[in-house]
Amino acid sequence: MTMPLSAAASAREILVRLHDVMAARSNAQAKLNQVVEIIGEALDSEVCSIYLLREGMLELFATRGLEQGAVHITRMAIGEGLVGTIAANIETLNLAEATAHPDFSYRPETGEDKYHSFAGVPIVRRERAVGVLCVQHVEPRRYEEVEIEALQTVAMVLSELIANAELVDDDAGYGLSAAQTGPDQLRGLTLVKGLASGQAVYHQPRINIEHVVAEDTEAERQRVFLAFDKMREQIERMAGQAEFGVGGEHEEVLETYKMFAYDEGWARRINEAIDSGLTAEAAIERVQQRTRMRMRQIDDPLLADRMHDLEDLSNRLLRMVSGQLGTAASMGLRNDAILIARNLGPAELLEYDRRRLKGVILEEGSLTAHVVIVARAMGVPVLGRVRGLRGLVREGDHLLLDADQGTATVRPAPGMVEAFEARFAKSRERQAAYAALRDVEPMTRCGTRITVMINAGLRDDMPNLALTGADGIGLFRTEFQFLVSATLPQRERQPRLYRDVLDAAGDKPVIFRTVDIGGDKVLPYLRHDDGEGEENPAMGWRALRLALERDGLLKAQARALLEAAAGRTLNVMFPMVSEPWEFEAAKAAFDKQLQFLRNQKKVLPEAIRYGAMLEVPALAEVLDVIAPKLSFLSIGTNDLTQFLFAADRSNPKLAERYDWLSPAILRFIRRVVGQTRPFGIDLTVCGEMGGRQLEALALLGVGIRRLSITPAAVGPIKELVRKVDLAEIGSALDGWLAAPPPNLRGELQAWAAARGMVLD
Repeated sequence: MTMPLSAAASAREILVRLHDVMAARSNAQAKLNQVVEIIGEALDSEVCSIYLLREGMLELFATRGLEQGAVHITRMAIGEGLVGTIAANIETLNLAEATAHPDFSYRPETGEDKYHSFAGVPIVRRERAVGVLCVQHVEPRRYEEVEIEALQTVAMVLSELIANAELVDDDAGYGLSAAQTGPDQLRGLTLVKGLASGQAVYHQPRINIEHVVAEDTEAERQRVFLAFDKMREQIERMAGQAEFGVGGEHEEVLETYKMFAYDEGWARRINEAIDSGLTAEAAIERVQQRTRMRMRQIDDPLLADRMHDLEDLSNRLLRMVSGQLGTAASMGLRNDAILIARNLGPAELLEYDRRRLKGVILEEGSLTAHVVIVARAMGVPVLGRVRGLRGLVREGDHLLLDADQGTATVRPAPGMVEAFEARFAKSRERQAAYAALRDVEPMTRCGTRITVMINAGLRDDMPNLALTGADGIGLFRTEFQFLVSATLPQRERQPRLYRDVLDAAGDKPVIFRTVDIGGDKVLPYLRHDDGEGEENPAMGWRALRLALERDGLLKAQARALLEAAAGRTLNVMFPMVSEPWEFEAAKAAFDKQLQFLRNQKKVLPEAIRYGAMLEVPALAEVLDVIAPKLSFLSIGTNDLTQFLFAADRSNPKLAERYDWLSPAILRFIRRVVGQTRPFGIDLTVCGEMGGRQLEALALLGVGIRRLSITPAAVGPIKELVRKVDLAEIGSALDGWLAAPPPNLRGELQAWAAARGMVLD
């Protein structure tokens, strides 16, 4: 068989003829009948068939070579037979012997039994298969690469013809099967709890390619050339300012982006697609489709990540060449929205209108990602690790997000919506009841006042103090200002933020934690060779360790905090202290800046209280040494738990394995309570553990009297405190910890239920 010299030449020959067919006034069926003839002749193929997705089934719409009586009769489900497999996996098949494939399904009405070889490509629209284009031969052979590429290019043109002719159902236009056009449930990892209802909105909306066939090849080539130039200039600028991926993308990701941006092979493949007769947008999409197909065959996660980088870069190039720049945030949310993204940085999340943004669903995401911390502070529920989102959810689909249960329902039936709304209403009622406790002091039944404070990290978090009636800010995460900034915050911005926070707090205390960056919270503008590529970043070069080495960072923050607290009490806490000397070194940095300001005749803080976070178990062994130097100590239960159990909390296999109500943790905390009592320092539990009613009950039982939690947890914890008799729960905990039961959580739940405590 004689083939054209290149895929581009082969595809161009077909596209020239297809252009005339598409412009003709004949009906869609007649056009498809002509299309299969044109493709069959151009590829010297004995069979050429087109299957389209209608009512959830792949229907034979046109054929050259198979029995004409099978047209509109032969139908296959998604995943059924070779055609169904191509549509389900959005992949190409190229087989010398079709019957040898495990998914082969014989259809006698087509008369295909005499054909051995088979090649098929998906017809894709908006990243979903709306049909399949295939060719067959009597002779057993694999098709040449140029033939496959020609088929793939033609499939793009068919996508436009099919859409314009409305040959597929609206739902099928998204490549959804019959089952997928009705309700569907997504499962993922709970990153931030909460309930939300809204329309699906993609963070980076897909570019809809309306024109596939080029009128002027040279003009299209010039458009791509200019877009490449603009994209490379943008990436160089980001590299120069070290601000790529605001929110902490790693340096090596930027290097990969640069590598792809200047990859001549990628540019050449796009130009070859233009040579075949495609528009600039269609050419980029054509190459991108090929990349996606390759990604589905890659088992190596590192290589798959690199292919994802190329996917992201392709989207950037596509937006530039089409002139459709920006994210959904820049265009504004019109309705209540559930945001969908592969991943997000905290700055990107903060761009959205909080009144409209009801929830977030991520294809990736981890419990420790700083965007999750920001989302928690914003009160936005987040579901992560949801695979295949784009294949299941369309822009504008109604979504019910239940991050409490780790699920989301797409296109819910009316009954599902009613049940969800009833649950949502009940949740709002509970929130209203909690809000009614705003001015009620958290006093136990036995008359002990429990201190309940909130965690914060943004200026916008401060109204939560008044809304919840909390006793103060037990943890202000100062790193948020660094994480959401593209460059190191200017010196004057830091004291302004801290001053605003203190002003908003009024006479309530604010405990500022010095920056806890490094580890998983990488700043793109802060390079560090020693910690680069750490295998275990949570236990690596981060927090106070980083700050003591990069003393310029600590020095600038110390001066900013001291200036902001002029005439007031300043509470400073150092994170991840492992040994007393680290605390002393950090305090010395503050003392030095205090002396500098004194020499400058500046107004100084009225009082300075220094504290440490107990996250590293080693610190508990030297509390007798460090406690006399502290005004307060905060137990960071999130990090403490993973260090005690040597279990990475971002690993989904371990996320639920080790319980906060483990005797090991409760015994550890009870021991710390006893060790610090003689020194009269404020001991606080800081973290998610204290914000859960059952866990808080256990903490009260081991002697904790101060909690710093998320604002949403203040009401539930106040409600709990008022039901507790400390002597009673303390006695119960002493018994359980002396002889631990197999399931301490279950024992505690039963104990609470027996006393009429209905706990969340």
